[in-house]
Amino acid sequence: MTAYGYFLSSEEFAPHDLLEQARMAEQAGFEALAISDHFHPWNDEQGQGSFVWSVIGALSQVTSLPITTLVTCPTVRLHPAINAQAAATAAVLTGGRFRFGIGSGEALNEHILGDTWPEAAERLEMLEEAVQVIRRLSAGERVTHHGTHYTVQNARLYTVPEQPAPLYVSGFGPQAAALAGRIGDGFVTMAPDADLVEQFRRAGGGSKPVVGGVKVCWDTDRERAVRTVHRLWPNEQLPGELPQILPTPEHFRQASTLVTEDMIADAVTCGDDADAHAATARSYADAGFDEVYVNQIGPDQRQFFDFYRTEVLPRLREGGSGRGPAGTPA
Repeated sequence: MTAYGYFLSSEEFAPHDLLEQARMAEQAGFEALAISDHFHPWNDEQGQGSFVWSVIGALSQVTSLPITTLVTCPTVRLHPAINAQAAATAAVLTGGRFRFGIGSGEALNEHILGDTWPEAAERLEMLEEAVQVIRRLSAGERVTHHGTHYTVQNARLYTVPEQPAPLYVSGFGPQAAALAGRIGDGFVTMAPDADLVEQFRRAGGGSKPVVGGVKVCWDTDRERAVRTVHRLWPNEQLPGELPQILPTPEHFRQASTLVTEDMIADAVTCGDDADAHAATARSYADAGFDEVYVNQIGPDQRQFFDFYRTEVLPRLREGGSGRGPAGTPA
């Protein structure tokens, strides 16, 4: 059975809000947590951008749920060796409940040090080399590495978990799905695309977990919910590679003027129809996903968690309970 978790948005909420949402998610019956890793928000309306590793450390002290980054780019903003150290510490603090979701990133977050933003093929090449470095360090090896993109000299992690955190590789197209199948311990993608899941499995993913995330907006007034999404997250409806190549929140604001409220109403589950919310989450299960993380847009967090606890999660679990996130007890 598919497990249902809550997605913490580092772009929209301050750290203390994220901690409170984690507590409420556990009380509501969500089975796991995901958290985004951004330097910038997508736009100024969202307005936040906390350092994910500090927040994960705090989360480890307030919740017993597994935690996954969706996703960290381990190639540009921080060197793979530093990412390996951060992930190992997170795994230790959480008692092995941390999963390291990684991807090839967006210019929005990774251009900040003035590095050139590579083409997609090179970004995937960098990600594969970063995974090699992270795996060796996470195993406690002393690593010297002179690769195409990264150098590591006599590095060893001394604080490591009993088992390295699994690496879930993100992808939104066939090449990235194939790479995830070849080098990852799981696959992350945000649309309920059964064909992409199958590509991952055929490329070596086999029965490894497939993880997705979806944004919704609970509100007793559906039109108000649509307006909330349009104000805060119009970027979700930008097409193609734009989210990977636009460099600043201001550029996203400009591009998002092309997104209408009607587009939001057609694409995002808004309002308080429990069947509609359940159908949205279930579409991921139907596409072969093992874990689905739901994120509530806007300020009505407590009402959202009450709604999912009493109305939506029971619908999703009709006919059987979730088996729990991969590698954790149900």
